[in-house]
Amino acid sequence: MTELKDYIVPEKLKRIAEIQRKLAERIVERPLRLSEIKRVAAVDVSYRGNFSCSALVVCTFPECEPIETRTARVEVAFPYVPTYFFLRETRPVIVVTKGAEFDVLLVEGQGRAHPRGYGLASHIGLLLGRPTIGVAKKALKGVEPELYRRVGKAYVSVGHLVDLKSAADVVSALGGSYPKPLKLADRLSKGCWI
Repeated sequence: MTELKDYIVPEKLKRIAEIQRKLAERIVERPLRLSEIKRVAAVDVSYRGNFSCSALVVCTFPECEPIETRTARVEVAFPYVPTYFFLRETRPVIVVTKGAEFDVLLVEGQGRAHPRGYGLASHIGLLLGRPTIGVAKKALKGVEPELYRRVGKAYVSVGHLVDLKSAADVVSALGGSYPKPLKLADRLSKGCWI
């Protein structure tokens, strides 16, 4: 992983940051009708050495009865760099979500509530062309409070094709202090190494 860290230099990060700002302009915010949501999915990724294990859980909405679970292991392509998380997690998330059927995807990570307005949830939503919601355990420093809502212990933000009110309503409808689908995906991704 040392070679990858050496590869990520400040000049490259500045260029990537500019790309993030431009992509943020393509994010669409619009209301979702909760009555039309039948399946909610959640994705989380865990790491061991140079490999990741991404886990997808698809549940009924709002009961959160699991319909489908899957995992995928892929080699890590980028190191962890704060606020550039999408570089590390995009490939594992895209691999595990390929062909899955869901109405909205909960992504363990930020969406609009990001210093450049474009976190992992926004990137995944833009790539998939599906409604995505960013759900994180904490807010990023320097992010305006109006860009996220606190729902239980979750910090909820717009990913893509959803507005903030709808995003918060979806997470709230799933109950608990943290959304059950993400808890299940977290457990599944960590169990991948057993």
